[in-house]
This record gives sequence, structure tokens and C-alpha cells, in this order.
Amino acid sequence: MPRPSTTKPQLLPLCTFAAMLSSWEPRLSFLPTAKPLAGGIEVVIVQEHLKEACKTPELYLQHLQCLRGQRSAKAHPASASRRVQRLAHDGADETVRAPAVIIGGGRVGEALAAMGSGDDLVVRRGEPFPGSAPSGPIYVCTRNDALKDVIDMTPAERREDLVFIQNGALLPFLEAELGGATKFTVLLVYFAVAKKGDPPLDGKTDTDPDGLSAVGASGKWAGAVATRLKKAGLACRVLEDQEFTKAYWEKNIWIAAYMLVGALSGSGTSVGDVESSHRSEVDDLIKELALAVEGANAGIKWDLDPLCEKLAAYARSVAHFPTAVKEFEWRNGAFYSLTTAAETAGLQDPCPLHTAGLKKIGALPAAA
Repeated sequence: MPRPSTTKPQLLPLCTFAAMLSSWEPRLSFLPTAKPLAGGIEVVIVQEHLKEACKTPELYLQHLQCLRGQRSAKAHPASASRRVQRLAHDGADETVRAPAVIIGGGRVGEALAAMGSGDDLVVRRGEPFPGSAPSGPIYVCTRNDALKDVIDMTPAERREDLVFIQNGALLPFLEAELGGATKFTVLLVYFAVAKKGDPPLDGKTDTDPDGLSAVGASGKWAGAVATRLKKAGLACRVLEDQEFTKAYWEKNIWIAAYMLVGALSGSGTSVGDVESSHRSEVDDLIKELALAVEGANAGIKWDLDPLCEKLAAYARSVAHFPTAVKEFEWRNGAFYSLTTAAETAGLQDPCPLHTAGLKKIGALPAAA
């Protein structure tokens, strides 16, 4: 067997490696194993000579063993394909645990750093993007109003590594700033960190006991995000496009509805107060906003009563949270934009309860 090359290792794309395995063993089921690691994750370190040398799974296994510093051993033909698959999956795990850049040293930023292996690089407020940054995901743990500055300071070739965790309707802004072809990653966070240094509390509910946090599968680092959270004992679903879009709107509907009904109910109203004492009002608002989203997004459809119960269950899990209408552009503004679009087209307001509530508390934009 040839000695391992000393040239710089290459990363073989997941789809290419899967095709290689399939050509060796048609019955080998590798792609389903790899599906949770969607997003173009590259999983197997190989040397240049392997491209020519690997004519059989047995030979490829021997080269992998050699590259990993293991003793060379003749692979058993009957188990070679399974062993190649296992080693490949191990390589995937190493890739999704790649050191990260964490921009923002607040509660969530520190919690994400604590979930890593100790080799992440934390960039704090006012610091430039580091020239020696790790090549893994870039977690953006800042306020929404700092997002443009973060994107601007990130080198163009690294912007597909950005992972956004903010609340609010981020997607239109991110697509405008980064372009629709950039495979940035969005995480819907349902865990809470009470104060810096505290462990995160997962947002599991009686209707969703397996957790609600979710990451879009189309993001480059979807697998890395899910792995980091799961290794910390937190739930994280990896959702394909349409299911992720629904989950994205569900969280935004929850924020807009519960915060507005709380603000209308008076100062000091908590999320739990809204759920326990103003359930009919908040459910009516949820249904109105959901129907408006359905009307603007082909393919999205909810069963409204279960949706209200799902969002109420989450409210019960964070009952102590205060309510306030804030960051209008990112939160309630996403639904008010549906109102203004309808009015411009000469149509009825799809969100009359929402609009009336915003007007009552003086939260409408000045031009309105």
C-alpha cells in the first residue's frame, strides 16, 4: 500500500463520497445517514493519491486507517463497506464540530461558546473580524440593529459561514444583504439563558416535548449547529425549506401576538398572564396573522386551533417573560407590511386586529 501523501488534504463533498460508495456497493444506504448533515457539509479527509488508488472499498478502508494513524490491516471483504461508512460518519462528526467564530459575548454568545470544545474564537463588540478566524461557522449573537455592521465586516468569502440566531423576520433583510444564493444559516432559538454563565434552558413544551429549536437544512452549517446544541443536551430540528418556513413564521406569529396583547393589557403583563387571562384575544390574533401569512406564502397552511395550542404551550413554558412591542421593523412590522401591501393594492387589511392594536398603543410608524 502506498504511503500517505504529505500534500495538503482535500475535502471530498458528501454527495461525491456517497456516489463512490454506491458504485462499490449498490445496497449501501449512506445518504439517509447523512441527511441530518444537509447543507453541503464536506465529510471525509482524503489525500490526492486516494483519487487514483481507491479502486475498491477494501483498499479505501486501508488508506483511511493509515491516514488516521492506525495500524494497517487487511479489511474483511464482507464488512468493508460498513466499516467505510462508519469511518466516513466519524469524519462527518469531526467536521460539524469545527471550531467556530462567535460574534457577541453576551448571554447566548457565551452559552454557545460553552457548548464547544474550547477552541472557538469570541469576537466582542467593537472588535474587527479576526484575520486568523477558524474556518467553521460564524455565530452572530448580536442585536438585530448590529446585523448590517456584522455582515459588512465579514469577508465576502466567509459570509456563507454566517449563522443568525436573532428573533424576528430576518429573511428578507438577509436575502437582500447577502443574496439569495448565499447559503447562510438561520437558527430559530427556543432555549433561554437567564444570565451570563447560566446553562441554557430548553423550550420543551407539553405539545412539543422533543423541543422547538430548529435550523434550516439549506444553511451551510445546519449540521454543525444541530450537533453543537444536541451535545449540550438541547433539542434542534433540521428542517427542509417549507417546514422551516412554517416554523419561522410560527415563532414570529408568537412574538407579534403575545407581545401585542400583553402591551394592550397594561404595564407589567407577563407572557403567562396573556396565556391564562387573555387567551381568546391572543388566539384570535394568532389566527388572523396566520391566515395573512398563508395568503402571502403559497404552500403554507396551518390547522389554526392546534397552532394556537402549540403557541400557548410555549407561552406557558416561558410564563415569566415580560411583554412589550419593540424592534418593530423585525417583529410586528413584518405583519404590518402585509397590511400596507394590501392597502397599496386596493385590498382589505388582512390583519385588522393587529393594525388596530398597534394604533391603540401608538406603535404604528409615523407615516401611518
